[in-house]
Parts: sequence; structure tokens; C-alpha cells
Amino acid sequence: MAYLDNIRTFVRVYELGNMSAAARDLRISAAVASSRISQLEEHLNVRLFQRTTRLLNPTEQGNLFYHGATKILEAVDEAEAEITSVTQQPRGTLFLAAPLGLGQRLIAPAVPKFNAEYPMIDIRLRLSDRKPDLAAEGLDAMFFLGVPEDSNLRIRKITDCPRILCASPDYIARRGQPARSEELKTENHDCLNLRYPGAPEFQWPLQTPDGVRRVPVSGPFECDHGDVLTSWALDGHGIILKPVFEISEHLASGRLVPVLEDEPPVPIQLACLYMHRRRQDPKARLLIDFMVDHILANMPA
Repeated sequence: MAYLDNIRTFVRVYELGNMSAAARDLRISAAVASSRISQLEEHLNVRLFQRTTRLLNPTEQGNLFYHGATKILEAVDEAEAEITSVTQQPRGTLFLAAPLGLGQRLIAPAVPKFNAEYPMIDIRLRLSDRKPDLAAEGLDAMFFLGVPEDSNLRIRKITDCPRILCASPDYIARRGQPARSEELKTENHDCLNLRYPGAPEFQWPLQTPDGVRRVPVSGPFECDHGDVLTSWALDGHGIILKPVFEISEHLASGRLVPVLEDEPPVPIQLACLYMHRRRQDPKARLLIDFMVDHILANMPA
């Protein structure tokens, strides 16, 4: 097992590009991680990384070994998973990520239910409106709103989520109800947007009589937390673009009202993403199936 541990450590260091980050991910000390890499290099009689005080870059031999190492680990993980699936209750730890709105409302409540059914599987849930890197962050699966750019991931589409433009009645009373999408680009209206590192420019895709138009929008402030945007809209600070499931209670109560109903936003795809492997870890498949069923059963209409 020591040799496999060394290989696992090498793969995480390679993927994260940082010894300390890999050690944290593996829940070992940086000294242990460094020792494992050294043992592996001594065993292979090659340098796997070029080390400087600030950088850790794989050598040519390191690049070659990485591709073989990932195949070894996938084969071992698949073999262990198959044995577990037929000999005992599924066990282990799974890392799952989701956007804040979806995660708080639909994923987090389902985690204890899943654990009650599969008590030997521990769940580590990470919620963020930032788009995580599934491979670099060691995630088994993540839920995603939109169309992912990484073609190396497998996509399981769940549903298309209706979206809505809305604002508070107080905002509409002060600033008026826009009649056309072009008005969103003027100084007459403030649009509240989700901004995080790497976020695209703000363009809201709206279904107009002339087809889908991507309308550039802006506002006086923005945030990387979707629920903060909702709070600002509730307080009358602007217009938001949201999946209906995130704000259904505010629409039902009248605290938020629809805007531009004749030019609604394009629905957004909700999908589950996971790494492209020959066979998926059975316990990860159990978790994904469970969460998909829970989402579809509890998604507000």
C-alpha cells in the first residue's frame, strides 16, 4: 500500500501543482507528501519534479509517469469498488460540489437522507457560485448550471430550469417597469449580477420576438454569492436574473415581481458532471442517482 500511497500523492501534487495543497487535499502533512515523492523518485530512479523555492514543475519523466499513474489508480479504484459492491455495504468518502442556491435548497437537505440509507459513505459537500475545477479539487461529482466548457467531463443532464427576471415592487414603483429588453442597457435600470474570478461578461440571454438576444447589462454593484443578489433585489436595489426554483417563495409572496414577461430569459441546463472514466465508482453512481431523483422530486414548479 505504501507504493500506491506514493503514487496517489504524486498524482495530486501533479494535478494541483503545489505540495502543500496536495497534502491538505490528502489530509497529510507537507513533510509526508514530500517524503512520498522522494521515495517514488528513488524507486523510479528519475526526477519527477523540478523544484525551486517558488515553483514545482513536472519533468518530462514526470509527465510520462502521470499518464500511467492515473491509469493504475483508476484500475485499483475500480477493482476495489467492484469488490465492495458485491461483498459489503458501500463505504468511503465522496466529494460533491454544487452552486449555492441549488446546494442550500435541494442538495444539502438530501445529504442526511442519503447517509441514512448508506451510513458507511461520508459526504463532503462544497457549495460555491464559483465554478470549481473538478479534477484539480478532487471532486467525485458536481452539479452545474449552464454548459460546461471542459470536454473531458461526462455530463448527465437533469433538466432545463426556467429562469425569470424580477425586482421588488418598490424598485418598479421608483424606476418603472421596462417595456423592452433594450431598456436594461440604459441608466434607467440597475441589473444585479453574479461575479466571481473567471466569470464571463454579463449578457442576459432573452427570448425576444426576433429570436434569442444576449443583452449586455450592468449595475452599481455585484457579488459572488447568489443569495446576496436576491437580498439586494428584495431591498429594492435592482433587477435580478434567477432560476425560478431559487426565488419561488418570494414570487409567491409578491416580494419579487416578474420583469419583461414578454421577453423571458432562456432556461438554463442543470446537469451533473463527473470525470470521464471507463467505469464510474459504484458509490459515486449511487450518490448521483439519489441526488438527481431528489432534485426532480423537490424542484419547485
